[in-house]
Amino acid sequence: MTRGHVLLIGLGVFALGGLALVALQGLGLEGPSAGIGAEALLVLVVLVWIGSYGWRVTQGDMTFMQMRRRYRQRYDSATDAELQRRFEALSETEQQALLDAVGQQDADAGPAAETPSADGNPAAEASPSTTTPAR
Repeated sequence: MTRGHVLLIGLGVFALGGLALVALQGLGLEGPSAGIGAEALLVLVVLVWIGSYGWRVTQGDMTFMQMRRRYRQRYDSATDAELQRRFEALSETEQQALLDAVGQQDADAGPAAETPSADGNPAAEASPSTTTPAR
């Protein structure tokens, strides 16, 4: 929403108040009563407007959030495509070294970090499916 839209909405609310005043006077209400009725209508409109804003905030349906979501999706897809292209351009050994390095980084960052084996190789972890019984 631009500043121009906000000004037009404000002008529309102002005009609504004037029309309500004229309409209530046309229905037979006199000066102060018609003014109070028009003011009550404007207060109701503003409360509904604020309520709709609160609803959109809690539901995550605001313009900025929608724009950010669309941007993030486009950014992720472009980044993923570029990373995939660069990864496929690597040799097989470079790919494997990168995968090993990323796997090691993830394991060190997580709560269940890999423990080095007897030869000091952290990639040679003992998993239940590859463990051989001790003899």
